[in-house]
This record gives sequence, C-alpha cells and structure tokens, in this order.
Amino acid sequence: MSHWYWLILGLLLLLGAFHRRWRVLLLLGGGAALLTGLVRFAVPGLPGWAPGALFALLFAVGLALVLTRHRGKGRAAAAAVARRKVDPLVGSEGVTLEALAPGRLGRVELAGESWNARLTTSRPLPAGARVRVERVEGLTVFVSPLR
Repeated sequence: MSHWYWLILGLLLLLGAFHRRWRVLLLLGGGAALLTGLVRFAVPGLPGWAPGALFALLFAVGLALVLTRHRGKGRAAAAAVARRKVDPLVGSEGVTLEALAPGRLGRVELAGESWNARLTTSRPLPAGARVRVERVEGLTVFVSPLR
C-alpha cells in the first residue's frame, strides 16, 4: 500500500474523532495512521508487512499512554459523585420498612427510596419506627431511633 492510503486513512479517522463517543480511539488511530503514512513516504522500500505492524505498534503505545495517564480518574470521579449524592442523607429522617435488630441488616425508607440499614444502638426497632441517618457506608445507612 502506498503512503497515500495511510495518510488518507489518518485524516478520515481524525475527522471521525468529532464523534464524541469514540474520540480517543479515533484520535489515536488517526495519529498512528498519519505517522505510518509519513514513515512509508520517507522510507519507500519497507516490506509489505511493516506499515501494518508500525500502525499497530503506534496505536498500542498511544493507547497504553492514555490508559496509564487516566488510570483511576474514572473511579475517583464516580466516588465523588456518589459522595455528593449520599452526604445529604446524613442527618435526614426516615422510617423502618421492617423490624431492625442490632447487628443485622434491615431496610429503611429515606426520601422515597429504600436503603439497606443497620442500627447504631443496641435496642431493636419495630417496622414503622422513625429513624435518623448517622452515617453512610457504601449502600448501607447506619441509623438511630428518633427520640
């Protein structure tokens, strides 16, 4: 394949990067194809397999760089969103949907949603008892009875 194939492929992939969902992959592929085309132009005597191997290598290296740079950022952002959603629950009041016993998992209703709940006191509560959220850990709220 001539260098024009790689250059045109690279431009098409870069143009396709305007599509939001596949932006990173298309940018990586477009950049790798353009570099492959430039190498193919600069070194015309390359064996037939070399441009494809060079493209795959450049794409893999670019992908590895992107992944290592962004490692953990998605998890940190998801954790921040989760904290913003559950932090307002602390101090809010709810109702037990079933009897709660100390050390056992039960269900409470908070702001119209059903949550896993554990008691922070040693006294059991009947279904329908009013409770206050003391803390949130994951998908479980820790509640105490309202006085």
